[in-house]
Amino acid sequence: MSQSILTSKKTNLFIILSGIFITNALIAELIGGKIFSVEKTLGYAPLDIPLMGDYLLSFNLTAGVVLWPVVFITTDIINEYFGKKGVRKITFITVGLIAYAFVAIYLAMKLAPADFWLEVFGTDENGVPFDINYAFQQVLTQGLNIIFASLVAFVIGQFVDVYVFHRLRNLTGKHKIWLRATGSTLVSQLIDSFVVLGVAFYLLGDWPLSQVIAVGLTNYIYKFLIAVGLTPLLYIAHYVIDNYLGKELSDEMMESANQESGKSLF
Repeated sequence: MSQSILTSKKTNLFIILSGIFITNALIAELIGGKIFSVEKTLGYAPLDIPLMGDYLLSFNLTAGVVLWPVVFITTDIINEYFGKKGVRKITFITVGLIAYAFVAIYLAMKLAPADFWLEVFGTDENGVPFDINYAFQQVLTQGLNIIFASLVAFVIGQFVDVYVFHRLRNLTGKHKIWLRATGSTLVSQLIDSFVVLGVAFYLLGDWPLSQVIAVGLTNYIYKFLIAVGLTPLLYIAHYVIDNYLGKELSDEMMESANQESGKSLF
């Protein structure tokens, strides 16, 4: 007897992976407008290494970069079991949902603020007054630039990830998971790191090119280290998924995904 759509292990796996993927991608977009100092967060002074003329290189990252490694690791897992079509489907769904969030935020900024909201929340913890509606708009406007830039970088990065992943898999076979997963992530993240900052803060913002390069470099160093550090999680994920699916179904899905994805890039 065939399984229903709600009890199919393959369907359930795709739903779970898609949920992880979409949730982390959307949150990363919404918090991406904040730039934070890694050194200060850890209690140390900024490194301030001279780079690109007068600009000092410190580990200043967009807050969204904390979650993007989860997105790309999930991409690799979806790639492994569902191939190019699976990644393409969840990528376009995510882009649509992020675009929806973009519209919702824009409309929220256009709503006239209530007087009592301005009065009640218009002071900080020291009682100093400030324009909370202006602050609301400034924070979210910066987020909108990040969202737009990330959509461009996200789509490019996803397809590059798929392409590199399956090229490496064709070279290594079903072994060396770490090589195809980490290798594809490092290549796609290199593109993503500089495209998103270039569009959001250089083309749409007022950052100098030297700052874009410096922050992009630190973002990529972070992603590089995290991608390598999270490699064991790929093996754990494979172990859990293979046990859930069963060896026969697992091998069948991975082989089918690889054959289908090897036919073309898109």
